[in-house]
Amino acid sequence: MQTKIARLVNSKGFEYFIIGVILLSATLIGLETIKGLSAVSLEWIKWANRVVLGIFVIEAVLKIYAVAPQFKRYFGDGWNLFDFSIVVFSLIPFAGQFAMIGRLLRLLRVARLVSALPELRLIVSTLLKTIPSMIHVVLLMLVLFYIYGVAGYHFFHESNPQFWGDLGTSLLTLFRVVTLEGWTKVMYLDLANHDWAWIYYVSFIVIGTFIIINLFIALVINNLDEIKQQKEVLERTQKTEEDILHNIVVIRQKLQELEKDLHPKQ
Repeated sequence: MQTKIARLVNSKGFEYFIIGVILLSATLIGLETIKGLSAVSLEWIKWANRVVLGIFVIEAVLKIYAVAPQFKRYFGDGWNLFDFSIVVFSLIPFAGQFAMIGRLLRLLRVARLVSALPELRLIVSTLLKTIPSMIHVVLLMLVLFYIYGVAGYHFFHESNPQFWGDLGTSLLTLFRVVTLEGWTKVMYLDLANHDWAWIYYVSFIVIGTFIIINLFIALVINNLDEIKQQKEVLERTQKTEEDILHNIVVIRQKLQELEKDLHPKQ
């Protein structure tokens, strides 16, 4: 029985079914935002949400039972913990002034789509792994912003106080420039008073946008390749383990058949 349930919860059909339920849950959450829904429609949506929650509870129970008594195989997986936490929070009754919290927590069901799709899990894992490496790039960017912010204040605060009136405003202006959103408007205001202002802006964009942003991209791509390699190794290991278990079952069956042939019933 446990083996059959393990095959069920690990099958593609079950995975697609859960993805469909998650999409249904997301649709129900969106329908609740429509103004003018009748009381009957709201009641149907409420019952549909209960059915969705019931399916998620059954899914969690089946997955836990499939690995029993080795519960660490379920709770040791971060994605399983994420799904289990969403189910637990959804079971907590929120009423009165806390009803809004309950509605917001239902939004977490939509986030389950990340854990249900391997491709999205891969992307999120890559981003999480990239965060420690990004700290140094962020520090470099902060230093760059600070240097150019102070320099921009001294260069342009008298002629263009709207964008360079103080250090805080200067940093916000640099953030606007580095996003390449309307930065030419700011530059032309300063070019009207300083012919050399283009050097300041172009050098900041080259360093801040093209170099540092590319460093972020390089880190993400590098970590993505590493995680893909780790995933391939893990899949090969799991496949080898499955083959070994299958061979053990076949050998046991053969031994039982041989034993029957050697000791036939009298």
